[in-house]
Amino acid sequence: MKKPVVAIIGRPNVGKSTLFNKLAGKRISIVDDTPGVTRDRVYAEAEWLDRPFIVIDTGGIEKNVNDPIVSKMTRQAEIAIDTADVIVMLADVTVGVTADDHAVADKLKKSKKPVVLCVNKVDSIGEPPAELYEFYNLGLGDPFPVSSLHGHGTGDLLDEIFSHLPSREAEKEAEEEGIITVAIIGKPNAGKSSLVNRVLEEDRMIVSDVAGTTRDAVDNLIETPWGKFNLIDTAGIRKQSKIEENIEKYSIIRAYSAIDRADVAVLMIDATEGPSEQDTKIVGYAHNAGKATVIAVNKWDIVEDKDSYTMNKQLNDIKKEFSFMDYVETVFISAKTGKRIDKLFKTVSLANAENQKRIATGVLNEFLADCTERTEPPSDKGKRLKIYYMTQTGVRPPSFSFFVNSKELFHFSYQRYIENRLREVFGFKGTPIVFNVRTRGEKFEL
Repeated sequence: MKKPVVAIIGRPNVGKSTLFNKLAGKRISIVDDTPGVTRDRVYAEAEWLDRPFIVIDTGGIEKNVNDPIVSKMTRQAEIAIDTADVIVMLADVTVGVTADDHAVADKLKKSKKPVVLCVNKVDSIGEPPAELYEFYNLGLGDPFPVSSLHGHGTGDLLDEIFSHLPSREAEKEAEEEGIITVAIIGKPNAGKSSLVNRVLEEDRMIVSDVAGTTRDAVDNLIETPWGKFNLIDTAGIRKQSKIEENIEKYSIIRAYSAIDRADVAVLMIDATEGPSEQDTKIVGYAHNAGKATVIAVNKWDIVEDKDSYTMNKQLNDIKKEFSFMDYVETVFISAKTGKRIDKLFKTVSLANAENQKRIATGVLNEFLADCTERTEPPSDKGKRLKIYYMTQTGVRPPSFSFFVNSKELFHFSYQRYIENRLREVFGFKGTPIVFNVRTRGEKFEL
């Protein structure tokens, strides 16, 4: 189930990063008294009342758009507003309501998103200060006093945020509709928009040989024999050193956001160029996010001098470049002619199913017994690894917990062996697998 998103918005130096760190339970954002320290959005997972959600820290919003850095920070915050399900507007009680606060409040009202007004730096316990009531002038309802430094008032704030999160029932209904969200990612000019246009049978996306034509991540709903899909066409992601134009930086942020909200990522590779280091970085983001992934080698129709070995050579190059994710399925397509696009969507649908596959605990432990019988667990200095128990603890991606006598003995090579056997026996094609190793009795009782 996709996690709701909560964005912390406000003018500079009101304590957004401190509140973010408090809600996330970690010191993730850099906290400094200098305005503008947080320039980009920072993401973290938080939880309240057994409900996980994503919290986003942002740079401050200011009216001085002549400063390019300030302008970039404001644009970043606007992207966070677009992404969020609930917005927390943070203000500073020691300064009072400012013109910038009014500007932020006006922007948030236009977003039509639920907004929770939070007034920071109320460090004393007891009756709220009289200055708090000034914030009713922003027209955002009751202000919630907090001290993000000490944590006072954050419980009431989280209760209010929780009341505005999308209901679990609504999220389940959305999932039950069976729409698979697919982020189409890759370098510029790999044919991402051409693929979307071919599937939609209309020129909805601007297609050009000029890299960078697509600026925003655009959603497109389609229905195929393999199911319903929401295709997100994203901007091409170039090397950081080649990104000069600010608007392209924002587009890349939207591309990574598209991966975050997708069920499956499709990496488009130009067949005339083959896989590259930049492709590895792009698809690595999807791998780390636990997304099912499919590789689409595009422009296969214009590869010159093809013979019976050409496809195998490309496959070998892909396996070598993406050795860290050898579970990925590869489909050779032509967005221009439509060749093998049906096979691509079949593969995407199967990868999505594998990403949410569950295996019963009893079956897993029979499997584990067979693994240890085939290949004895490693030992060190006379002490042998014992795996007492194995269970699946999650999906998207499939996650498994092992309870052992010693974490140190459960070497990467033996974990790799078990992962390979899992894939041989149960499939899991197209999806990463996550292992969590615990000693017996650690947050678990047999």
